Amino acid sequence: MGINHKLTSVLAVSALALTLMSCSSEKPSPDDAAAALAEGLSNADVSASSFTAGTPAQVNTELETLLEGMGTVRPAVTVAGIEEDSEDDDAATARLAYVWDVNMDSEPDWQYETTADLRRGEDDAWLVQWAPSVLFDSLADGDRLVRTTFRGMRADILDRNGEPLMTSRPVLRIGINKPGLLEDQQASAAAALAELVGLDPAAYTAQVAAAGPDAFVEAIVQRQDAEGPTTPEALAAIHGAVTFPDTRTLAPTRTFARALLGTVGEATAELIEESDGRLSPGDLTGLSGLQKQYEDQLQGTPGMTVTIEHPTDTITPVLELRPKTDAVPLQTTLDPRLQTLAEDILEDEPSASAIVAIQPSTGDVLTVANGPGSEGQQTALLGQYPPGSTFKIATSLALLRQGVTPDSTVSCPAELTVDGRKFNNASSYPAAFVGEIALRDAFAQSCNTAFINTRDTVQQDALASAAADLGIGVSASMGVPAFFGSVPGEADGTAHAASLIGQGEVLVSPLALAVAAASVGKGERVTPLLVTPNTAAETGTESGSSSASASAAPTDASDAGSFTAAESASLRDMMRGVVTDGGAKMLLDVPGEPVLAKTGTAEFGSETPPRTHAWVVAVQGDLAVAVFVAEGELGSTSGGPLMKAFLDGAAGQP
Repeated sequence: MGINHKLTSVLAVSALALTLMSCSSEKPSPDDAAAALAEGLSNADVSASSFTAGTPAQVNTELETLLEGMGTVRPAVTVAGIEEDSEDDDAATARLAYVWDVNMDSEPDWQYETTADLRRGEDDAWLVQWAPSVLFDSLADGDRLVRTTFRGMRADILDRNGEPLMTSRPVLRIGINKPGLLEDQQASAAAALAELVGLDPAAYTAQVAAAGPDAFVEAIVQRQDAEGPTTPEALAAIHGAVTFPDTRTLAPTRTFARALLGTVGEATAELIEESDGRLSPGDLTGLSGLQKQYEDQLQGTPGMTVTIEHPTDTITPVLELRPKTDAVPLQTTLDPRLQTLAEDILEDEPSASAIVAIQPSTGDVLTVANGPGSEGQQTALLGQYPPGSTFKIATSLALLRQGVTPDSTVSCPAELTVDGRKFNNASSYPAAFVGEIALRDAFAQSCNTAFINTRDTVQQDALASAAADLGIGVSASMGVPAFFGSVPGEADGTAHAASLIGQGEVLVSPLALAVAAASVGKGERVTPLLVTPNTAAETGTESGSSSASASAAPTDASDAGSFTAAESASLRDMMRGVVTDGGAKMLLDVPGEPVLAKTGTAEFGSETPPRTHAWVVAVQGDLAVAVFVAEGELGSTSGGPLMKAFLDGAAGQP
């Protein structure tokens, strides 16, 4: 028994030793090498692989050259299979499956397989036999894969009648063509052209010098029908200055609704970086305004091609992806005649200014005009200013809801003190209307002290609610970012007193006041609209209210509010009195239906005397208008003439 047991143990140990020796003599499989290669190709970094010729760093350099034309697009690579050579234990072939998202929309759109030969090295490790064909089977030394976008025609931005506002218009690209110049002529030619077109001569000269010997260096793009800044005669005098005809997406004029519509131009480095491969250098794209906000809709999805560029300058097509979505026009509610009229009226106003017109029956925004003093800023939609006495429309509505009528008596002293702060009427306030007067007279003459004297009758939350029922402080999906106003829901003492006359923390934009006027005109709260919903991409219809403080009023336009036709009739009656008997008499002879109005002056700043904003709102038939001047005098003297010019022009008067 003991001898047999010992013999059995010895045999078992011997068998185990033979098994271990057999296992240790097995050579590694190529699976790990193939997996490392696939992962490295996915990351464009094959540092974890070994090669039969060259170092991983050298292969990475070649891989970088092969892929540089693909931008940031990289494939996802997996091992589809491995075939070992039946006649050569040291040879194998890996099949690599490539999946590309060339359109960068998270969906694969280019798939294929390649093969990579593997050889076992002296230390039994598997090595890759690298060649460009491992990346794509048609690639050879010196080739490059290149991804290129191609775009169809950009869609137009349309006016309320479906006519183009921004569309493709003929232009001239003006610049220096270096092949036509000797090297010692380039600097003087560049400087002369820069002087002619209003560029910095030093900067443009440096730009020309840095460009390649065969480059055309663009200086400006000028409308083909423009009168300047260049002329054919002036360009002919500059050796090397040339023009090339082209097209650009432009509005009717350089200034037409520029802050709203925006511009189209070559993609900036920042936009290219943010585009995730959608944009490339030289691509035209929306740079601002609606053109940028609705870029995806107006341009559509670009198509893509992948080609092989050979060292011989020949190109082999590999893949063409058609655009997935076509460009779609964007329709606005703008009236081009009224927009041009408003901009012409504001042309000579040096401070920030705006005219916003709305059609009360529809809520359509007809004009969004900003004066040159706004310096490209969107004063009309995004400005945040105290409304001054124009806000007495909201205060009057709050009073009506407390049982006060236009004929009720209110007290209008020359001066009023609230918690130590003195409030006065305007210096031009007529003495005949000081004392006990009707509310309609206090409204027409704009008695500050009379409205402040109602502070115990109208609480702050009721004031905010009345303002909201006129649309002030109520956000709306009108298709563009806008500030709809802000009225604090709580305020005491002097803050509450100031709110009653549109000062303190009450803020509006010209749009917000135009909405309030339109609401009075319609007899119910108006929801403004600027981009027609059925033409707007889903991502572009949010308007992004930027209210500065909380309001006790509802902030969602889906709540229609409680403004009634009877309340509207009373407000219309009082606003008509401003034209017949108050500060807007200059509007009395405007042709057409009777004009209703309210003027306003709002103090701002810490100077003595303070600077003032000038406001006028008006309703005439199915037209509601707000006029704003940032550095004005009284609403009647600074805003009144602008309002008259606009209403006269809207009626067809010169």
